[in-house]
Amino acid sequence: MIRAVSLTLALIMAPQAHGASSQWQETEGGSVRLVTVGLPDEDGRLRGALEISLKPGWKTYWRNPGAAGIPPQIDVSRSSHIRAVEVQYPAPERIHDGGTQWAGYRQSVSLPITFTLDQANAATLIDADVFLGICETICIPFQASFIFDPGADADNVSDALAVRRAFASLPALADATFGIASVEKTGGALVLEGRLPASALEPALFLDHAHAHLLGTPRLEALKEGAARFVVEILDGDVGKLENSDLIYTLTADGEAVSGDIEIP
Repeated sequence: MIRAVSLTLALIMAPQAHGASSQWQETEGGSVRLVTVGLPDEDGRLRGALEISLKPGWKTYWRNPGAAGIPPQIDVSRSSHIRAVEVQYPAPERIHDGGTQWAGYRQSVSLPITFTLDQANAATLIDADVFLGICETICIPFQASFIFDPGADADNVSDALAVRRAFASLPALADATFGIASVEKTGGALVLEGRLPASALEPALFLDHAHAHLLGTPRLEALKEGAARFVVEILDGDVGKLENSDLIYTLTADGEAVSGDIEIP
């Protein structure tokens, strides 16, 4: 269990960097930076990554950690011409911390980001606030501002490689042979049937939803050749908010992972 929470934020105002990436910002448990490929594509999409370098023993959170945790947040509202930002996530692991468990990463991780510009050829500074949690036995909320011009060093091979590696770390798209095949509400729970690679031994399911606070931690109820059943408790709240809504998932098994979404009936 995370036994204490530091009330002090690592608040850092970053000077403008000169390149397709920001400067690294340090905190007690590691360091963080934003990196991009430099220039957007013809549709105005600029690919990047939030790199989180963790010191040994430190951890950080997935998009929906569970009952405890701080999911990464990026605010680009001060950035001219950026009208949307999408953060994607490599497969997490279930971390048991005393009496709690949550979804996250024990190792350094790069979260792929897509910035969408309102004009494909617009020159823009990235002016972003990043907020996330980095934890050891305590959790330190990390907050920093990053300001840089991604086009200032658009041919930076190292930055482009860092972004490609981040996107390459994403789970594959779920399909009929590896993914969640069905979901139904039964009593006070969701029951999800999954398809797995043959002989998979250690499947795990991670969920996110617009109302994630209504869902408990997925529990493996049954496992047989090529299939698994998971049960997710529906917690107190407005259960109607779950009906006809999308459930985003990552399913892992023996070092492999897929992601997808499925509609809750």
